[in-house]
Amino acid sequence: MKRFIMFSVLLLAVLSFGCAKKPVTAEPEPPKPEVAVEQPAPIITPTPAPQPTAPPQPTARDIYERNYAQLPTSHTVVKGECLWWIAEYQQIYNDPFMWPLIFKANRDQINNPDLIFPNQVFQIPRAYQLDQLKESRRMAGAPRPYLPPHAANLPADIRAELGWGF
Repeated sequence: MKRFIMFSVLLLAVLSFGCAKKPVTAEPEPPKPEVAVEQPAPIITPTPAPQPTAPPQPTARDIYERNYAQLPTSHTVVKGECLWWIAEYQQIYNDPFMWPLIFKANRDQINNPDLIFPNQVFQIPRAYQLDQLKESRRMAGAPRPYLPPHAANLPADIRAELGWGF
């Protein structure tokens, strides 16, 4: 134990003296003479005409709205489809619980939502309010609070109202 204590004291002494500062010299270095450099006369160039400004970059919301506007607004029924599957397609709503929106928009063609026929052309509503969305999801049996998944194709106003990014 004595050896360990002696070794520790010796090690601390070596470390404390081993990091000494550089001694300060009493005489500062003499200043170096400055060489006079003759400055050339400034060249005056005319300022170029202002360039036309680039159009502002589109925001994420603008890009989302442009992509949303390109989604189909109608769908032709193929044999074996149902409203649930149609609403589930990524280019339609990407959420099967939104099928009542299609049903309500096409009441003139659909008497029973369980009976649709091939070659029927349904309108896909793209403009609706959040309360209409919640009501249709409730009608379809979605779990509370009747909010769609983040991947659902929704109007930009509804995404903003829900506080979701674009």
